[in-house]
Amino acid sequence: MSKMVVIAYETADKAVEVRSKLRRLQKEQAIDIDEMLVAIKDDDGEVSLLQSYKALPAAGSTHGFWNTLVGLVLVNPALSMARLQNPSAVSGALAEVGVDEGFVTDLAASFLSGSSVLFCLIRDAAAPERVFAELRGTGGRVLETTLNHEEEERLQVALRAAS
Repeated sequence: MSKMVVIAYETADKAVEVRSKLRRLQKEQAIDIDEMLVAIKDDDGEVSLLQSYKALPAAGSTHGFWNTLVGLVLVNPALSMARLQNPSAVSGALAEVGVDEGFVTDLAASFLSGSSVLFCLIRDAAAPERVFAELRGTGGRVLETTLNHEEEERLQVALRAAS
C-alpha cells in the first residue's frame, strides 16, 4: 500500500524543484512513486496543478482521489464558504474519503499566494537514506502523511536541515 506525504513550501517553485529530485531518485530506483501532484498558487491567487503518475490499471488508479482532494480543498472557493455555513457536513464528506479536518485547515492556511504544495504517493523507498539526503535543506513543512511517526520525524528533520 502506498504512503501519502503532503509537504507545503513557502515559495511557488520549491515543490517543483523537490518533485524533480524525487523523479531523478525514482529513475535511480531509490524510491518507487505511484503519483505526484504539485499545486502552485501564483501571486494573483491562480492555482496551477502539475501531475505525474505511473500508468496503472484502472482499478488501482488514485487519480480520482487527487482530483477530489485538490478540487475540494485548493481550487474550489465554494468549499471555504460551505465550511463556514455547514462545517460538520463538509467535514463529514471529507472524512468519508479519508481526509482529516485538521489537514484541510493546515492546508488551507499554508496554501497562500506565492506558495506551493507537493502531494506524493510513495509505494516504496528502497534507499530511504538517499532520499532524506537529497531532500536535506529543501525546507517545507509536512502537513499530512501516512508514514509512521519515526519516518515522519526523519523527513521533517531532513527538510529543515541546512543544505
